[in-house]
Amino acid sequence: MKDYFKNKVAWITGASGGIGEALALALSADGAILVLSARNREALEVVAKKCHDAGANKVIVQPLDLTNAADFDKIAADVINKMGTIDLLINNGGVSQRALVQDSPMELYRQIMEVNFFGAVALTKAVLPAMIAKKNGQIVTISSLVGKIGSPLRSGYAASKHALHGFFDSLRAEVTDANISVLLVCPGFIKTNISINALNAAGTKTGKMDQNQEQGMMPAELASKILSAIKAGKQEINVGGKETIILLIKRFFPKMVNGIVRKKH
Repeated sequence: MKDYFKNKVAWITGASGGIGEALALALSADGAILVLSARNREALEVVAKKCHDAGANKVIVQPLDLTNAADFDKIAADVINKMGTIDLLINNGGVSQRALVQDSPMELYRQIMEVNFFGAVALTKAVLPAMIAKKNGQIVTISSLVGKIGSPLRSGYAASKHALHGFFDSLRAEVTDANISVLLVCPGFIKTNISINALNAAGTKTGKMDQNQEQGMMPAELASKILSAIKAGKQEINVGGKETIILLIKRFFPKMVNGIVRKKH
């Protein structure tokens, strides 16, 4: 399966840094054709150059704001017209949170859900008809271990990731016969700027790197594991360090989980 991604068209959101950039570079090394999306065009152009240098067959930059879902049908049609198809959609764009429930206004929760959940759902729906028409495609959505176990200061983020599981598990059941696969990726602590860019109760960036994030897995390692899971046709993977053990603890000793997440946030 060495040439699995060669000449395949992959559309990645949140591609201006972190996990998205790492996935773009990994796919470039395998000769993929890339569509890179995020809000910051300049940052995307920097990543696009790196992808060209890494061996990408072709790269286009498509700025995208996940909160502007009304534009997605037109944007998707334009992308498909340029590229001919979308073989792989990677829903990676998102935002985290660092605020107590009692301090978080409803507007903050709506903002997080709009980006993390509704943005991914809307873009998937915009791309899905073309995949169904050709009876082929792969959809990858980056969730989180917090999408299975909520933790302090991340209530809105956890809710949005839990919602992704409900939606994409349902979608998988609907499109399997159309030869469309759906993969949910649940990373633990990955060394990205997600905690720096996380929203506080005022809706502004915290500007602080979490210690666990600082000591987390490198994005390139995660990207490699994601591409292996795509090739293997997996439906869901949990990736990280020792923090992934909490899933086993929840299964067999659920009462212990609350005490653990209180200490680890």
